[in-house]
Amino acid sequence: MIRTLQTLILALASVLIVPLAAAQEPLRVDITQGHLDPLPIALPEFVSTGEDVDEMAIEITRVVTNDLASSGLFAPTDPAAYIEVIESVNQLPRFEDWRVIQSSALLVGEVSRVEDGRLRVIYRLWDTRLQEQMIGGQLTVAEQNWRRIGHKIADAVYQRMTGEAGYFDTRIVYVAEGRSANGQTLRQLAIMDQDGANPYYLTDRSYMALLPNYSPSAQEITYVSFLDGQATTYIYDLDTGRQEALFASGGTGSASQIDPDGQSLSARFSPDGERLAVSVETRTGHDIHLFDLRTRALERLTRHPADDVEPSFSPDGERIVFSSGRSGGSQLYIMNADGTDTQRITFGEGRYTTPVWSPRGDLIAFTKQSGGTFSLGVVRADGSGIERILFEGYYVDTPAWSPNGRVLLFTRGEPRADATRYEIWSVDLAGFNLRRLATGGMASDPAWSPLID
Repeated sequence: MIRTLQTLILALASVLIVPLAAAQEPLRVDITQGHLDPLPIALPEFVSTGEDVDEMAIEITRVVTNDLASSGLFAPTDPAAYIEVIESVNQLPRFEDWRVIQSSALLVGEVSRVEDGRLRVIYRLWDTRLQEQMIGGQLTVAEQNWRRIGHKIADAVYQRMTGEAGYFDTRIVYVAEGRSANGQTLRQLAIMDQDGANPYYLTDRSYMALLPNYSPSAQEITYVSFLDGQATTYIYDLDTGRQEALFASGGTGSASQIDPDGQSLSARFSPDGERLAVSVETRTGHDIHLFDLRTRALERLTRHPADDVEPSFSPDGERIVFSSGRSGGSQLYIMNADGTDTQRITFGEGRYTTPVWSPRGDLIAFTKQSGGTFSLGVVRADGSGIERILFEGYYVDTPAWSPNGRVLLFTRGEPRADATRYEIWSVDLAGFNLRRLATGGMASDPAWSPLID
């Protein structure tokens, strides 16, 4: 009996000791574990020091809250549950008031205006269990850029809690889809903040535009235009609005091998921004080429009777992934950036298309059509292991990675009585947190910018 009682006491002690020890661990969100319970975080309205910034303080708080909630990793606490009123960013919180409402983290901020009229925001992120400040900072921007302050603070919180860079201070270029009065399909380029704010059109409805892709500097995009009646690769300067056809009828270099009436498709920048990998129609089919943006030289990399299309660089610029029908059905292949050492990396049933290399370098995203079903998936860049399917649906196309490689955008089509409705959705790398982007209408072909400087 005494031995049994001692055993019971030891067992109870171990149960008590484990949570206490765990409570001393630094607060972190482990994003490598797939689906997890989001971290409870309190985000009281930022304090305003001056009536002319009251509304701005409310809106900045809202941007930060929405950013963190949209990631699926954070669960903002209901403000109705707050006990303490934050009156200054410099006050020491009453941590027990935040712990009792189950808020593991607390973000406080203060908005003011400096002498030159710009906004200044000071913020602090607290661990309510350890009663320690995790990060703090100060940002000053022109008033018209107030939303970027919110995004940057959300990025700072995300990075502190996950150990990886955030993706909130970014933009998304996409194709806005519509129909004319006579039912003709219209597709024009549009751009917006990653949360759907500040949308505007880049091209008009007089011609069709498709498949945009960002440069590493986020200052330029490539896209496919039908301005001259055929699919041609254009480059668009987002600062000036200047557009340029990169090459007509093959440009230079291997121009004699280019079909004068052929297409150029799916151009993507190299990581250094100096070259483009692009599929160009030759006299024998589509092949992968490199286009040097300085010399305007076009170099042919593949020479196969089957169509080689949709190239995408690895983050180090050393390799290229592409889709090809050389195996009898569309599969994914990688090769060195000079066209050597081509290797097949997918072997499943169905058609594998739209490969995009992750910014982290470890995975390649793709879409697949098999048995009437479309899928969005990822596969290891070396082809090892088993492919992982993140989403299946009626229609799936054009994946695009977040800058930190943890989220994918994609085109999702759903049947309607009159036609298929296309929208842009996002899903995380574990296949959770499926969300529709607020584009204000039908949209497709997303391209995600790098973090904005």
